[in-house]
Amino acid sequence: MNIENISPSESPSDSLHFNSGPSMNSLVVELERYRRQSEWLSLVNELHGRLAGVVDLPAMLEAFSVWLTPLVPHELLAYSNHLRERRHLLCSNHGPERTRAMQIAKTALNSAPNHKTSCCWTQDEFYVQSWTLDAFQGSGLLLILRKDRQVGEYESQIIAKGLKILCEPLQRALDYEDLYEQASHDALTGLVNRRVFDERIGVLLCQSKRHDHPVTLACMDLDKFKDINDTYGHTVGDKVLQKVSSTLSLMVRSCDVLARMGGDEFMLIMPDTNLESAKILADRLCKKIGNLKISPLDKQKIGISIGLVEWNRQLDKKEWIRKADEALYKAKADGRSRVHAQ
Repeated sequence: MNIENISPSESPSDSLHFNSGPSMNSLVVELERYRRQSEWLSLVNELHGRLAGVVDLPAMLEAFSVWLTPLVPHELLAYSNHLRERRHLLCSNHGPERTRAMQIAKTALNSAPNHKTSCCWTQDEFYVQSWTLDAFQGSGLLLILRKDRQVGEYESQIIAKGLKILCEPLQRALDYEDLYEQASHDALTGLVNRRVFDERIGVLLCQSKRHDHPVTLACMDLDKFKDINDTYGHTVGDKVLQKVSSTLSLMVRSCDVLARMGGDEFMLIMPDTNLESAKILADRLCKKIGNLKISPLDKQKIGISIGLVEWNRQLDKKEWIRKADEALYKAKADGRSRVHAQ
């Protein structure tokens, strides 16, 4: 299909207008123009349909890539918005080729966060081309990689027209992700909140049952945190919670679920982790938190008590959480700043 000189604003009646005695050649030209326009409008409707059913950024970019692939074949499509700290890459390659393409794209995005115009360059055998989305403030950069052949003028027209359609849904996806981030994370510490914990614990339990993999739950509570608030005030108390949260975050895996449940209580779900391995980590967490130095707590140490329970098939979700809570209070009863595993 050739979309050159197509204007989506033209209507079929505008395209098919004849003089009183048109020649056969002019009639053929007008009919061909009408055919091209009809094909393009059909593609526009298809793109609108694909974008209408998704709200998150990864799904929206995948929908755009699926629509674009028959028209402009490509190995990788990426979107980056450094102002809103959003980035997503889609790659159709596999194995080492995928790794190489992803690395090239990341390097390109990191080196060109402020490009205001479309540009093209080469890396190895890949052609790397970018388009700035400027329909709304901070709309970001779209990047395409493909082998052996640069995106031509005709294909660039398709991409440019497609991006005009993509911009508004993309804004919607970014706004949706901002709202979800606010709704799913604790404002003070940045950890996921109770809502996300409740969602994830059910999913991880189902996975553990299906694959017969271990999963261990930790219930954690700061020691004598009320005394810190009463003595130094809530501003210092908030500072303590933020420092403890960031310390815990750095010590757990990306696959773990670390949540602030409220006050000074935290929960940690550790998939593919048995009780013995979980206790090794929990002991490290206790030691690390105990060594934290936070002004003005110069003479008062911070401590954390941890209760651990590995899930078994006799436990439902509520019973599992209850047993972890019991283990936590056993750790406190035994002298605080320690781990109790049961």
